[in-house]
Formats: sequence, structure tokens, C-alpha cells
Amino acid sequence: MAQAASLAQLQAEASCPICLDYLRDPVTTDCGHNFCHSCLLQRWEGLQGDFPCPVCLQHCPDRSLRRNTQLCHMVDVVKQLPNTRRKRKRQEEKPLCEKHHQVLSLFCEEDLELLCPQCKISSHHGGHLVVPMEPAAACHRKKLKGSIEFLTKHLEEADKALEIQTSKAYHLMEEVANQRSKLQVEVEHMKHFLGKMHDDIHFRLLKEEKGVQDEIIEKNNQISGHISMLKTLLDDINDKRVQPDTNLLMGIEKVHSTFENLESPAGFSYELNKEILTLPPQYFGLHKMISKFQEYLTLDAKTAHGSLILSQDGKTATFQRRKQNRAHQSKAFTSHPAVLGSEGFDAGRHFWQVKGRGLGELSLGVCKESFPRNVPIPPTPDNGCWKIQVWATTPDTGASGNSCHIGVFLDYELGEVSFYNLFDRSNLYTFSAIFTGKLMPYFSVCPFATSLKLRLVEDEV
Repeated sequence: MAQAASLAQLQAEASCPICLDYLRDPVTTDCGHNFCHSCLLQRWEGLQGDFPCPVCLQHCPDRSLRRNTQLCHMVDVVKQLPNTRRKRKRQEEKPLCEKHHQVLSLFCEEDLELLCPQCKISSHHGGHLVVPMEPAAACHRKKLKGSIEFLTKHLEEADKALEIQTSKAYHLMEEVANQRSKLQVEVEHMKHFLGKMHDDIHFRLLKEEKGVQDEIIEKNNQISGHISMLKTLLDDINDKRVQPDTNLLMGIEKVHSTFENLESPAGFSYELNKEILTLPPQYFGLHKMISKFQEYLTLDAKTAHGSLILSQDGKTATFQRRKQNRAHQSKAFTSHPAVLGSEGFDAGRHFWQVKGRGLGELSLGVCKESFPRNVPIPPTPDNGCWKIQVWATTPDTGASGNSCHIGVFLDYELGEVSFYNLFDRSNLYTFSAIFTGKLMPYFSVCPFATSLKLRLVEDEV
């Protein structure tokens, strides 16, 4: 029994792990495993760079293999040993044709079916390309490798598309949240405005109510006095009527005069002031103005005063009081902390928004392209600068709220520059002029400001 087991183990060691038959022209890999030379080359067909061992998957550096001559001789010796049982077992392990009960050793490339030799000559597969199983397996293994590469590429593209889609969905949800927040702010502004309007109307109605009450009291007093006078006159006439003739006629003129000149007091009449709750037109016009004329401005670093630090995207200018020890651009402001927009306008309608935060005074508006930048003169309409001053009074604590939010609307042909407080949508001021040449968006800060920051925004209010 032990001898049979040893014989079976010896026969197994002399077999190829790939084809399970005795080794033919055996070669040995660097990891020490033995294979038929043709079986190993077939398994590595189509591979480049890395050649894994079919048993332990250790990578072989290249296709150069060592032929094992001693193992070849040993296999010849093992073949002479009795091995009918192993052959029978191997024969049983190979799949058989259900129709002809022969080993399935062929493959039809047209019908993609395993065939036995008898199937090959049948009418069903006549004229079809039929090849041995091993070359067919090698060919389809190569195709499957190509399919794996194709599917891997598509999987990577699908993963990337999912990532992009997820990112888009996130940004859309973020935009929805921003719009919800803006809508909430707008509702709060509207509630504040309506509350103030309600208080004003209520105060006027109370005042009018008191006026009505005072007039009613006055009219009541007049009528009461008139009634009292009528009663007195009536009593006097009744007394006069029963007096003797002499007494009756004495003073009768006065009685008749009083009666004839008697006037009744005017009736009560009052016309109430009609109070109507109306929203200012900017509540309906600003949305249209912003959506139609919104400009996406950036600040021109070449024009920035040395105390203004511009952000990389050109949207923010931060004021920092410091000594002017750097070289100035030829177009830069040196007379006061100011900066211009990168683009100017010589026609059309344009709207932009500025948010301010910090402690100090901001100046916003437009100026002529030729406005002097190194001469200490005040920026006024007389020298080509139309701007207003607004105060930022909230310390820059990094909170989401801003101390001021100003909209600037330029109508070049109409000759107007209007400024709006976008918190309550009120019109702050409007300049009227005749514009010539290019106008540049103008921004400046008070030299005594404390860490003041202004930022260009494109929010829809």
C-alpha cells in the first residue's frame, strides 16, 4: 500500500501542473516549479513585462527558461512504471461528449462549442473552423484579457463619471441651500420693511383717529351750545308773548333780530385719508436689473494703492496701513487708497455689487479713465469722479454677515449713476451728468479705516 502511494506521488511530481500530463521538454522557473515548455509559453502568451508562475504567482523576470535535462530523463523512467490507474483516473477527469462519449478535445470557433473528433465530421459543424482545445483556450484567454482591459477602462470612466456627477449634485445642492438662504434673508428684509410700514401707517391712523375724536367733541359742543341757545330763546319768546302790549313791544326788535339771524352749526363731516400698503418699485426692479445688467468685475492690481492688498482672484481688496516701501506701478494710485476695476465702460447699462466688512468708510462709484491718481485732489464730479461714501461698522470677525452691501448701476446713455442699499433695496443716491469717454469702476477706503475689506460679489438679491 505504501509502495503504491509512493508510486502515485512520484508520478504526480513528474506531471505538469498545467496540462496534468507527464512533463514534456520540462523547464524550471526561478521559483523552482516545473512545467512543460509549451504549456508555460502558452500560458504567458500576450503578457509583457511580468510573467507570473502559474503555481505560486511569483513574477519571473523574462521568458528565458532553463531546460531541466535531469527531470526529462526522470520523466522517461517514470513513464515505464505501471500507471494504468492514474491514466484511468485522468481519463475520467476529462469531459466526454454526451453524444459520442469521446474526449472533448476540439473547439468550434463559429458555434463556440467543445467538440470530440466525431463531432468534427458531423454535418452540423461541417465547414466550420475547428481547432484543438489548447490553442483555442490560449486565443480566448487573450481575448478575455482584452475584454478585461476594455471593461477596466470603462469601469474607470464610469467611476470618474460618478464622481463628477456626485460633485455636480453636491454643488447643485449647495446652490439650492444658498438660494434658500438668500430667500430667507429677502423674506426677513421684506418682513422688516412691512413691519416698519405697518408701524408708520398705524401711527398715522392713531393720529387721525384722535383728530376725528377731537373734531367730534368740538362739533358736539357746538351743537349742545346751539341747543342751549335755542331753548333760552324759546323761553324768552314764550315769556314775551304773554306780556302786556307795552312790555311785549318794548325790545321786540332784538327778539326778531335774534331769531332772524339764527344759524344752525354745520353738520359733522370728515374725509379719512386712505392708507394703502405699497411696496417700493425697487423690490420688483432690482431682480430684473441684476439679472440683465450684472457685471463680473475684477480689480486692476496695476492701479491699486500700496496699502491695498488684492486677493489672487482679483475680487477682494484689504486695507492695511503701512509704509510705502515698494515700487509703484505707473498707473497706481499714490494720493489715496484706491483701486479701479479691470474693465471700463463707454456705453450701455451695467450693474455691480460690493460688500464691505471692517471698521471705516468706503467710497464706491465711477471715475473717468483720465482721473488723476497721484495728485491729492478730492474725488468729485467736477474732476471726473462720481462716488458715494458708506460706513462699515461691523468688526471683521470672520462672521458670515456683512456690514454693508451696495449695488452700483451705471446707465451711460441716460447719464446716471445710482447706488442701492441691497439690504433694504433702498436708493441711496443718484448722480446725473453727461458722460464722455470711458468710465472705470472706482473703489477707495478712508486712510483712517481699521482693517477694512471690500469684495466684489455676483449675488442675485
